[in-house]
Amino acid sequence: MIFTFLGHSCFTLKTKGFTLLFDPFITGNSLASHIDIQSIQPDFVLLSHAHGDHIADAEVIAKQSGSTIIANAEIVHYYKQNHNIEGHPMNSGGSWNFPFGKIIMTHAYHSSSFPDGSYGGNPNGFIISNEEGTVYYSGDTSLSYDMKLLGERYSISTAILPIGDNFTMDAVDAAKACTFLKAKQCIAVHFDTFSYIKVHHSWVQKCFDEQSIPLILPKIGEYYAL
Repeated sequence: MIFTFLGHSCFTLKTKGFTLLFDPFITGNSLASHIDIQSIQPDFVLLSHAHGDHIADAEVIAKQSGSTIIANAEIVHYYKQNHNIEGHPMNSGGSWNFPFGKIIMTHAYHSSSFPDGSYGGNPNGFIISNEEGTVYYSGDTSLSYDMKLLGERYSISTAILPIGDNFTMDAVDAAKACTFLKAKQCIAVHFDTFSYIKVHHSWVQKCFDEQSIPLILPKIGEYYAL
């Protein structure tokens, strides 16, 4: 799998000939102003919840690429009803075998509503699993004991976790989450985009070093082989 960071909690995973785009928030992120969304052509768009900083570019990218949205039932219904975009609805605890591999939808501890106030269902995370590895993206969440169960149930090669604090868990809790998940490495997201979630990178690294968890603090536009 190839992970490419597009800023905030937006990234792509390329696996088995498919491109998966997660939580597209690019045009509203000044740190990602050099990213051309017209060049992004995913096969699937995965949305963890309905907040604006996770869906801002979903409509444009899904329409220009003809991609399918994967999200909870409420989000999929919203995009079908309002934008005529096709989707695959899921919910917490459910799984489905897609052409690129299996997705398990997990629970997240957060909130979820669209910028227009529409109900966005419950927030979620995703486990993506195939012969190339098993990646867990938590979405926006706090630390929870649910992660311990995920670590017992799945062999997670990479955990993609928020570290920015205030709206989600911080680096201390994210490092602890990795021990629950038994993840071989962590990629940090949801940091530095706004003043509320700016972090000291050296302190973040220290938090993960103390738990002996390899950490990637990704740079926007760069890719990493998982």
